[in-house]
Amino acid sequence: MKPVITAADLERVAQNGEVAVTADTLITPLAREMAEQRGITFRVVTEHRGSPVSTPVSAPATAEPPGRIVAIGADHGGFELKEQLKGYLRDWGYQFLDLGTSSAEAVDYPDFAEAVGNAVARGDAWLGVVLDSAGIGSSIAANKVPGVRAALCYDRATARNSREHNDANVLTLGAKLISQEAAREILAVWLATPFTGGRHQRRVDKILGIEARHTKK
Repeated sequence: MKPVITAADLERVAQNGEVAVTADTLITPLAREMAEQRGITFRVVTEHRGSPVSTPVSAPATAEPPGRIVAIGADHGGFELKEQLKGYLRDWGYQFLDLGTSSAEAVDYPDFAEAVGNAVARGDAWLGVVLDSAGIGSSIAANKVPGVRAALCYDRATARNSREHNDANVLTLGAKLISQEAAREILAVWLATPFTGGRHQRRVDKILGIEARHTKK
């Protein structure tokens, strides 16, 4: 399980500051770009058991325990990006459940959004990711599955907000609207951000109440 540093982590580092990292730390491309722009340097240190490394920022975002499975699916428009994101998930120490599609041949996005939504709702997966060309249709379709709170995210801020405030459990991405680097950054932030609860729990409970009222038979 490798630690990850994203651009969001560097927002708290002073201009020309220094961040201590271990040799296996993954630094996202946007984080490297921000570091170069602000003169931030990365200092590789060795971690000793019982002697944690001191760093000027809070501990970098890390993957959840390997037992946390991420379900991922895409239509033909999101197939290529899905394959790339699977590699990042593997590098970050996550397990994943690939629910298709398996090629760039034209298919229908609702099928894969439902499959990912079902995996999350059943508890087969901890969180889910669905990709299509714009991300909109997959978000709509996934949200039809009871228990799913799918969020279409397009930058770090929306990724963080959807997890902190909405307890989103499915992330949808528009593969034709964002770059590979942006998608990786969004995914890293989304997976590493916990739900904050508090006043947000009351609002999520109201969302669940709406769902319950409309699913009664």
